[in-house]
Amino acid sequence: MNILSNLLSQPAQPSSKRQRRGIEIKSPREIDIMRQSAKIVATVLKEISELVQPGMTTADLDAYAEKRIREMGATPSFKGYHGFTGSICSSINNEVVHGIPSPKKVIRAGDVLKVDTGAFFQGFHGDSCITIAVGEVTADAAKLIRVAEEALFKGIEQVKAGAYLLDIAGAIEDHVKGNGFSIVEDFTGHGVGRNLHEEPSVFNFRTREMPNVKLRSGMTLAIEPILNAGSKFTRTLSDRWTAVTVDNSLSAQFEHTVLVTESGYEILTDRTKL
Repeated sequence: MNILSNLLSQPAQPSSKRQRRGIEIKSPREIDIMRQSAKIVATVLKEISELVQPGMTTADLDAYAEKRIREMGATPSFKGYHGFTGSICSSINNEVVHGIPSPKKVIRAGDVLKVDTGAFFQGFHGDSCITIAVGEVTADAAKLIRVAEEALFKGIEQVKAGAYLLDIAGAIEDHVKGNGFSIVEDFTGHGVGRNLHEEPSVFNFRTREMPNVKLRSGMTLAIEPILNAGSKFTRTLSDRWTAVTVDNSLSAQFEHTVLVTESGYEILTDRTKL
């Protein structure tokens, strides 16, 4: 889940501990728990990608996600988070992030559907997002989705102890812009663990506005590039959550919770290993 930067310093969930300052290095025990919370998230997203079809509503997907998260012994990370009403963020086409599930929002063939969810298990969060091509989409939409997922892995490939956040950002930015798309700069990735949003901010573009943090083994990061087919700029709707593209262009996003290791990385929300 992306969130505006001014929320990063606030408590992530009523049931979690008080927000800690600085970057947390997880212990082996904590990492084992995060593997479980992340697996729950990966399972739910994989199942949703297989069941979604035209005619369903985003509220249908939300109800399914909440049911499955709770069945696996966790609670939805997003529900109640700063007043958010859903267990998933469901954003369609020009909706960039934070779409609120609704029984009035019907999923149609050709839609570009972003589904983002999190699970809180034994004190730790997992967080991940996928973009789903609903039925047959246009060639341009298919390329946007493909490049968004490729950009995520370009960033992840830079992860290892001793690397820097700017290494991740640069790899993502180069791939996105090289394919003719823009990177949304209003939202970033983040640390994740005891709180849904922790330090550091994990940006997807080169910048001097945020610290270029050196990665250390035991850090857990939510890396999540967001691509627009047109302008990088967004605006927030009157519901105060849903961000949309200013030019009505399509948007796509992928996200994984990633563990930094001495030799590289471990994708905790890897759906391919289920």
